[in-house]
Amino acid sequence: MSDKVYILGGAQTDFERNWTKEGKNMIALLREAVADGFAASDFSCEELQRLNANNRVAAFVGNFMAERYIDQGHLGAFLTEVHPAFNGVPSARYEAACASGSVALEAAMSHILAGMYDVCIVAGWEIMKSVDNRMCAGILGRAAYYEKEAKDLDHPFPQLFGRLAQATIEKYGLDRDRYLDNLARISTLNYDNAKRNPLAQTRKWFMSYEEASARGSESNPCIGGLLGVSDCSQVTDGAAVVLLCSEKYIRERGLSGKPVVKGYGHRNAPLLFDKKIAMSGSGHILPWTRQTCLDAYARAQLSVGDIDVFETHDCFTSSEYMALSAFGITEPGREYEAVENGLIALNGAKPVNPSGGLIGCGHPVGASGVRMFLDLYKQVSGQAGTYQVVGARNAMMLNIGGTATTNYVFIVGQA
Repeated sequence: MSDKVYILGGAQTDFERNWTKEGKNMIALLREAVADGFAASDFSCEELQRLNANNRVAAFVGNFMAERYIDQGHLGAFLTEVHPAFNGVPSARYEAACASGSVALEAAMSHILAGMYDVCIVAGWEIMKSVDNRMCAGILGRAAYYEKEAKDLDHPFPQLFGRLAQATIEKYGLDRDRYLDNLARISTLNYDNAKRNPLAQTRKWFMSYEEASARGSESNPCIGGLLGVSDCSQVTDGAAVVLLCSEKYIRERGLSGKPVVKGYGHRNAPLLFDKKIAMSGSGHILPWTRQTCLDAYARAQLSVGDIDVFETHDCFTSSEYMALSAFGITEPGREYEAVENGLIALNGAKPVNPSGGLIGCGHPVGASGVRMFLDLYKQVSGQAGTYQVVGARNAMMLNIGGTATTNYVFIVGQA
């Protein structure tokens, strides 16, 4: 058995790309991500074969809905089409809506901690631009209780997270205009951060605070209750790959200085949004999300004061706003303080989404959890380049599936 899970490295594809327009399929996407992930981890196909000969390696694939986007299932097996070195390697697909990448990560970690494998390859991916916008929205609606919450709606998830925005205002007695102003600030921060990220989908886009604030305008139409287009994450093609390993493997290869997974949390909430809100009580609007963060802090024996940088699931600005108190950066109902005083800006004391997040970097659903985890690794190993948070030693992420039905948190830090 292994007491720790280390991170060898990883890579993501350029989230700006449209693989369908390029005439390339999921095998091309995975082939590129795996090759880059192996190179960044100083890991080879020959090493994969050596480990597999001794039953010491496995692969874990995170994907949400390839059956609808590209008419394909049995996704774990397709790594054998990526490279023949994967022949015989145990591999399977894991799914938890937008947290599919995180459930693949947790499964890989569990196998390492149980002593079953010494190296686990985690690949999260989604090809979403293979269908039109209306069909894409309907496919994403399957991450909610489709028959009761999403069927026959043009944009089910913007509407559901628009309801989270309205519920937040009502629960904490917030001024509506001030709250919406804070959402515009969050959007603007994530677009600005994305300009520093050479792999972000929106790095060439323009989004000013004035435009983000002007919901209902021609350039920023309302799409889900209080939310405008600027409040929404992107429809994205992309993949991310991370290699995890045991302490035994670290010693075997004489490696040092590799970051380690210090803590994690996984909680599920009621599936229906209305049931979540009805059961939320008097504190956090999504208490299960908060508890997931507390679980991770407890396992890591750390607190919010020890975390230097955060990546959160800003599928919509209303979800990032909620996450600020879930992390413990502010008290619930006072999230506006962290937005308005610059605390979560790239140069603030608690920077959130220096990568650009799902709004700026992109949101290929099955890849997002792995991509966020990869960015934690980059930050604490000093490899985040132009969006590096100086001196980052511990980093934390929140990845949710559905309307925060599935909640995953990971804390990664220097060993």
